Amino acid sequence: MSTPIFIAANLVTDVAESFGFDLKIFLSQVVSFIIVALLLRRFAYKPILAVLEERRQRIQEGLLNAEKIKQQLAQAEQRYQETLAKANVEAQKMIDEARSSAGVIAERKEQEAIAAAEQILAKAREASALEHEREMARLKRELGRLVVDTTAKVTGKVLNAEDQKRLQEEASRQVAA
Repeated sequence: MSTPIFIAANLVTDVAESFGFDLKIFLSQVVSFIIVALLLRRFAYKPILAVLEERRQRIQEGLLNAEKIKQQLAQAEQRYQETLAKANVEAQKMIDEARSSAGVIAERKEQEAIAAAEQILAKAREASALEHEREMARLKRELGRLVVDTTAKVTGKVLNAEDQKRLQEEASRQVAA
């Protein structure tokens, strides 16, 4: 009797013969495939896999660096905004100080201008008073001379120096009063 294993083996042998299967060729191809696979693994796949791994690591490092740069950029932007805000505050403070200084300076200049104007007025008054005094003295002399001339003409006599002086002084006193 035939065993099922034997029947299966015969069946496989029949099928293999009908398809042109040869066990020796098949085993030689398996050995060749294993040798080629081992050689490819050692000389082709490992270097390619190493290059791919290195590239994956570089990409990972690049992503990490990009994230760090992004954080640094955000921090730099924040520092920029803080610095800009501080600069704006300081600029506003300087502007306010300049305005108050300008107000103080303008007030000081106004005070100086008022003082200068008062000095000019005082000098003008003084000059006017001096001019008035000179003019009054000239007028007194002229009036005295006119009085002397008129008196001489009215009295018909020639007045001496003493009479002329006395008449001039009297005229001056009357004009001053």
